[in-house]
Amino acid sequence: MTFPAELKYSKDHEWVKLLDDATALVGITDFAQSELGDLVFINLPQEGDGVTADEPFCDVESVKAVSDVVSPVTGVVEEVNTQLEDAPQKLNEDPYGAWIAKIKDVSAFGELLNAQEYEAFTQK
Repeated sequence: MTFPAELKYSKDHEWVKLLDDATALVGITDFAQSELGDLVFINLPQEGDGVTADEPFCDVESVKAVSDVVSPVTGVVEEVNTQLEDAPQKLNEDPYGAWIAKIKDVSAFGELLNAQEYEAFTQK
Protein backbone atom coordinates (compact mmCIF):
# COMPACT_ATOMS: atom_id res chain seq x y z
CA MET A 1 0.00 0.00 0.00
CA THR A 2 1.38 3.40 -0.95
CA PHE A 3 0.89 6.86 0.57
CA PRO A 4 2.52 9.50 -1.69
CA ALA A 5 3.96 12.29 0.46
CA GLU A 6 2.90 15.10 -1.92
CA LEU A 7 -0.81 14.34 -1.38
CA LYS A 8 -3.21 15.14 1.45
CA TYR A 9 -5.74 12.57 2.65
CA SER A 10 -9.20 12.57 4.18
CA LYS A 11 -10.46 10.17 6.83
CA ASP A 12 -13.07 9.14 4.23
CA HIS A 13 -10.16 7.76 2.13
CA GLU A 14 -9.94 10.35 -0.62
CA TRP A 15 -6.74 12.08 -1.69
CA VAL A 16 -6.16 15.70 -2.74
CA LYS A 17 -3.38 17.04 -4.93
CA LEU A 18 -3.19 20.82 -4.97
CA LEU A 19 -2.34 22.09 -8.46
CA ASP A 20 -2.31 25.74 -7.33
CA ASP A 21 -3.88 27.84 -4.57
CA ALA A 22 -7.44 27.27 -5.83
CA THR A 23 -7.37 24.07 -7.95
CA ALA A 24 -7.10 20.46 -6.81
CA LEU A 25 -7.34 16.93 -8.16
CA VAL A 26 -9.38 14.46 -6.09
CA GLY A 27 -9.37 10.68 -6.14
CA ILE A 28 -9.69 7.64 -3.89
CA THR A 29 -6.75 6.21 -1.99
CA ASP A 30 -4.95 2.92 -2.47
CA PHE A 31 -6.44 1.85 0.89
CA ALA A 32 -9.97 2.68 -0.32
CA GLN A 33 -9.68 0.76 -3.58
CA SER A 34 -8.23 -2.28 -1.79
CA GLU A 35 -11.09 -2.27 0.74
CA LEU A 36 -13.73 -1.82 -1.97
CA GLY A 37 -12.44 -4.57 -4.23
CA ASP A 38 -12.84 -4.59 -8.01
CA LEU A 39 -14.62 -1.42 -9.13
CA VAL A 40 -17.20 -1.96 -11.86
CA PHE A 41 -18.95 1.43 -12.15
CA ILE A 42 -18.51 5.07 -11.21
CA ASN A 43 -21.23 7.71 -11.11
CA LEU A 44 -19.17 10.82 -11.91
CA PRO A 45 -20.16 14.36 -10.97
CA GLN A 46 -20.96 16.85 -13.73
CA GLU A 47 -18.70 19.71 -14.77
CA GLY A 48 -19.99 22.85 -13.08
CA ASP A 49 -21.38 20.98 -10.05
CA GLY A 50 -20.63 22.57 -6.72
CA VAL A 51 -18.99 20.28 -4.17
CA THR A 52 -18.78 20.76 -0.42
CA ALA A 53 -16.06 19.45 1.87
CA ASP A 54 -17.18 16.37 3.81
CA GLU A 55 -20.22 15.82 1.54
CA PRO A 56 -20.60 13.03 -1.07
CA PHE A 57 -20.08 14.18 -4.67
CA CYS A 58 -20.13 10.88 -6.58
CA ASP A 59 -20.19 7.15 -5.92
CA VAL A 60 -18.37 4.02 -6.96
CA GLU A 61 -19.74 0.52 -7.29
CA SER A 62 -17.60 -2.51 -6.61
CA VAL A 63 -18.36 -6.20 -6.62
CA LYS A 64 -18.94 -5.75 -2.85
CA ALA A 65 -21.02 -2.57 -2.50
CA VAL A 66 -21.85 0.96 -3.64
CA SER A 67 -19.86 3.59 -1.75
CA ASP A 68 -20.04 7.37 -1.67
CA VAL A 69 -16.97 9.37 -2.60
CA VAL A 70 -16.78 12.31 -0.20
CA SER A 71 -15.29 15.58 -1.34
CA PRO A 72 -12.30 16.69 0.73
CA VAL A 73 -12.69 20.27 -0.57
CA THR A 74 -15.34 22.89 -1.30
CA GLY A 75 -15.37 24.24 -4.85
CA VAL A 76 -16.69 23.67 -8.36
CA VAL A 77 -16.07 20.66 -10.61
CA GLU A 78 -13.94 21.97 -13.48
CA GLU A 79 -13.27 18.63 -15.16
CA VAL A 80 -14.04 14.94 -14.64
CA ASN A 81 -11.91 11.99 -15.66
CA THR A 82 -14.21 10.58 -18.35
CA GLN A 83 -11.83 7.64 -18.93
CA LEU A 84 -13.30 6.16 -15.75
CA GLU A 85 -16.77 5.83 -17.35
CA ASP A 86 -15.56 2.97 -19.54
CA ALA A 87 -12.74 1.79 -17.28
CA PRO A 88 -13.55 2.26 -13.56
CA GLN A 89 -10.94 -0.42 -12.82
CA LYS A 90 -8.29 2.26 -13.42
CA LEU A 91 -9.04 3.34 -9.84
CA ASN A 92 -7.89 -0.12 -8.71
CA GLU A 93 -4.90 -0.26 -11.04
CA ASP A 94 -3.52 3.24 -10.39
CA PRO A 95 -5.44 4.97 -7.58
CA TYR A 96 -3.12 8.00 -7.51
CA GLY A 97 -2.96 8.40 -11.29
CA ALA A 98 -6.67 7.88 -11.92
CA TRP A 99 -8.10 11.08 -10.44
CA ILE A 100 -11.88 11.49 -10.37
CA ALA A 101 -12.38 15.24 -10.59
CA LYS A 102 -10.48 18.49 -10.91
CA ILE A 103 -11.99 21.05 -8.53
CA LYS A 104 -11.57 24.80 -9.13
CA ASP A 105 -12.36 27.78 -6.93
CA VAL A 106 -11.39 25.76 -3.85
CA SER A 107 -12.55 27.80 -0.89
CA ALA A 108 -12.41 25.32 2.00
CA PHE A 109 -10.91 22.01 3.00
CA GLY A 110 -12.20 19.21 5.17
CA GLU A 111 -9.89 17.73 7.79
CA LEU A 112 -6.86 16.56 5.83
CA LEU A 113 -3.97 14.37 6.95
CA ASN A 114 -0.44 14.16 5.63
CA ALA A 115 0.83 10.81 4.31
CA GLN A 116 2.31 9.72 7.63
CA GLU A 117 -0.86 10.60 9.56
CA TYR A 118 -3.06 8.86 6.99
CA GLU A 119 -0.97 5.70 7.03
CA ALA A 120 -1.26 5.58 10.82
CA PHE A 121 -5.03 6.21 10.53
CA THR A 122 -5.48 3.25 8.16
CA GLN A 123 -3.77 0.94 10.64
CA LYS A 124 -6.34 1.60 13.38
